[in-house]
Amino acid sequence: MSDNQTGLVDFAMFRPGEDVGTSEWVTVNQPMISGFGDVTLDPDPMHIDPEWAAENSAFGKTIAFGFLTMSLLTHFLHSAMGDSNDRDHADIGYFLNYGFDRMRLVSPVPVGCRVRGHFKTLENYTDEKGRQMVKFDCRIEIEGEERPALIGEWLAIWINK
Repeated sequence: MSDNQTGLVDFAMFRPGEDVGTSEWVTVNQPMISGFGDVTLDPDPMHIDPEWAAENSAFGKTIAFGFLTMSLLTHFLHSAMGDSNDRDHADIGYFLNYGFDRMRLVSPVPVGCRVRGHFKTLENYTDEKGRQMVKFDCRIEIEGEERPALIGEWLAIWINK
């Protein structure tokens, strides 16, 4: 995937308007949700305490943290592309998250649900600093639900060494 003359990763594969792909399903279970709460120092019982959530939450059970849902995007993108995050091009540079132009958490993700990501290339360009940028349309769907868990526009950047 690299261009030997320039040392840049070939982002030409990301053509605006084309689908990147759909990831495999991931089950969001309680250990995943509770672990996320542990590492982010967020002990919100709506997420980490099934008994509390059953008695007090409008959802009747725990739900994934919104940031947990967002954090699955990298895994979903690699799954959708059929590759891994193995840093094959570390000698010439690296791919980084650059941020989001738009992000909405549309529907909560109840414990035990399966989710997957869908990606489409919106833009592919070189910015004013000469960095390669790609903007993805991303959507995380909840199996069996009409409304998605997340919709957004995600920016990625290639940094040359």
